[in-house]
Amino acid sequence: MNCLRSGMLLVLFWGITPAQADDGWVSLFDGQSLAGWIQKNGTATYRVEGGAIVGKTSEGSPNSFLCTEKDYADFELEFEVLVDNELNSGVQIRSQTQGGPTGRVNGPQVEIEASPGESGYVYGESTVRGWLTKEAHLKPHSYLNNLEWNKYKVLAVGPRIQTWINGKPVEDLEDAAIFETHSTGFIGLQVHGIPKGAGPYEVRWRNIRIREIK
Repeated sequence: MNCLRSGMLLVLFWGITPAQADDGWVSLFDGQSLAGWIQKNGTATYRVEGGAIVGKTSEGSPNSFLCTEKDYADFELEFEVLVDNELNSGVQIRSQTQGGPTGRVNGPQVEIEASPGESGYVYGESTVRGWLTKEAHLKPHSYLNNLEWNKYKVLAVGPRIQTWINGKPVEDLEDAAIFETHSTGFIGLQVHGIPKGAGPYEVRWRNIRIREIK
């Protein structure tokens, strides 16, 4: 396949230009399989459908995570997400597992939930700290469009984490303490646990790409 045709296919499939594709961006999801990902914790299911990763709740399960096999330190991350109104979700960044590869996922999480809510703020998943976003800044908003695809951008450089939803800035956090323990780690797609008798609910991700910053 020649370079021109390859570039055209990138534009059609990912909505990015060949120049962008050669500018350090790497797709974390090939649109067809879960290659490069591994599930940790919980019994929620993950499948590929219509060019998206679909996470589906499992009744009575704790939080589940589909995690990249590779770790990332400083980076720019972009993805699109569509979530059921009833489901809380999130994307882990620079995350780790306690007690080895099969341990509890922990680390910063960029929140995903229906509006009005706290989407885009940063939570400390299993870090005993709760929200990393400062309480004074933790205000519900409606930047996330319910039951539609929404575009997230996350920029993590050193102790600073910035987030945007649909082009609107949400978080600008500097946290030296979390950076000291979580300066690098995997990306994880969370399906939040639900109680027995609830659900099932789903969350979908597509066009997941990352650009490492050296």
